[in-house]
Amino acid sequence: MREIALHILDIMQNSVAAGAGRIGVSVTAGNDTGMITAVIDDDGCGMDERTLQEVTDPFTTSRTTRKVGLGIPLLRSSCMRSGGNFSITSQKGHGTKVTASFGKDHIDRPVLGDLAGVVADMSASFPKIDIRLELISGEECFTYSSAEAARILGEVPLSEPAVIEWLKEYISEGIKHIFGGVLDEIAG
Repeated sequence: MREIALHILDIMQNSVAAGAGRIGVSVTAGNDTGMITAVIDDDGCGMDERTLQEVTDPFTTSRTTRKVGLGIPLLRSSCMRSGGNFSITSQKGHGTKVTASFGKDHIDRPVLGDLAGVVADMSASFPKIDIRLELISGEECFTYSSAEAARILGEVPLSEPAVIEWLKEYISEGIKHIFGGVLDEIAG
C-alpha cells in the first residue's frame, strides 16, 4: 500500500471484525526520533498466542473467502523498508495493539494519505464503535472521538453526508495544524 492511512484502515477493519467497541488511532511525528509512529489499538476479542505468532505470515488468515491475509504482512514490510519497526501485541478477550513506525525522511516511507477520510468514513460506517484519533508532534496534540462527535450532534447521525464532509474537513485541519503539511503530508 502506498499510504499509511490505507494501512491504518486495514487494521481498523480487522478491529471491527474482532468486535471492537473502541478503536484508537495515534499518529506521532517524532522530530527527536526521526520516526512517524502509528499505533492502532482496540478492545476487540484479541488473539491467542498461536494466532499472534502466525499473524505476520501472508499465508495465514482467519477469512474463509481467501487463503491469504496480506494486510499485516504488507504493513510490516512497509515499516522495515522505510527503516522503521513493527510490533503487535494481543491478549484473548482484551484486544490488540499494532505499532508501526516509519523513517520520517526515508525515501521508501509511504505518504500519510487520506487519514481524515479514513477516520470520518469509519466513524460514519460504524457509529456504535468509538473511533478515537490522536495526532502528536512535539508539544502539539489534536484529538477526535466519534462518540464525542455523536454526542454533540445529538439526533443528527454521523452518516449524514454533510456531517461526513464536515468531519473530513475538521480532521484535515487538525492534521495540517499538527503536522504542518501540505495536502495532508507530514512536513518538517
